[in-house]
Amino acid sequence: MTIAKINWLAVRFAQATGQLIIRSTILVMLMFSITTALAADLQAIPALSSPVTDTTNTLSTIEQQALAQKLSAFAQEKGSQIAVLIVPTTQPEDIAQYSLRVAEAWQIGRDKEDDGVIILLAKNDRKMRIEVGYGLEGAIPDAIAKRIVSDVMAPYFRQGDFAGGLNAAVDQLMALISGEALPAPAKKQAGASSFFDYLPLLMFGAIFSGMVLRGLFGKFFGSALNGGALGLLVWFLGGALLTVILVVIAAFIFTLAMGGGRGAGYGYPGGVGGYGGGGFGGGDIFSGGGGDFGGGGASGDW
Repeated sequence: MTIAKINWLAVRFAQATGQLIIRSTILVMLMFSITTALAADLQAIPALSSPVTDTTNTLSTIEQQALAQKLSAFAQEKGSQIAVLIVPTTQPEDIAQYSLRVAEAWQIGRDKEDDGVIILLAKNDRKMRIEVGYGLEGAIPDAIAKRIVSDVMAPYFRQGDFAGGLNAAVDQLMALISGEALPAPAKKQAGASSFFDYLPLLMFGAIFSGMVLRGLFGKFFGSALNGGALGLLVWFLGGALLTVILVVIAAFIFTLAMGGGRGAGYGYPGGVGGYGGGGFGGGDIFSGGGGDFGGGGASGDW
């Protein structure tokens, strides 16, 4: 083979290789664009802050609160977590695919125990699914989950009774989970208590100490001392730093707003009730514990 022939073959090989690289790059970019476009169209996953998340207002406030309380009580008693999610649609995804994304995001159930269950309703699609964590696949096999979907939930939903169907399904799931030998939930140590247990006593103590300190040191310095003293007490009772700061600020403001000055009568404006309410008491916050899911469960429609 002559040198000219070899050079010609080398040039042809380089041209072919260059074209292959260009075409491969274009193909990768096209696939990336398609994947990005599809991901952008996927339904968002709501944040988990309660055992019941209804983005469609299907359940009334009373129905939602009652179901959430039932699920929270079960989680505290048994350790396993059951969450309910109602969305308008899961399109363009199948409900099983969307449900797995929810499971990965929420991580319902305890870490290592993987004892979580998600009940998902896509109302406009008329689809539903029970997603079962790894640790409960023995207690709730796919066939049983399918039976709950088709024989328990579907009849209620066809009649428009979503609260009834969800409660009936939850009751059956709770019964199945209760029969499983799972580790007991971590209990609060005997004798241990948080400052919330002392909240009523703290409120009355804040009023009394506020009157005394304001009478001795004046309005501003007495209020500051009262806030600092109450915050220090909350810290010793186990309050978090953020809570301590909030308590100090609240006690200072309320003490400062007390009527009168040295030697005068005292009282919180509007009564003591404003000190509690939703300020520090808070509610039950339901959060995933790190449970894993593998696609066990069943889907259906109504």
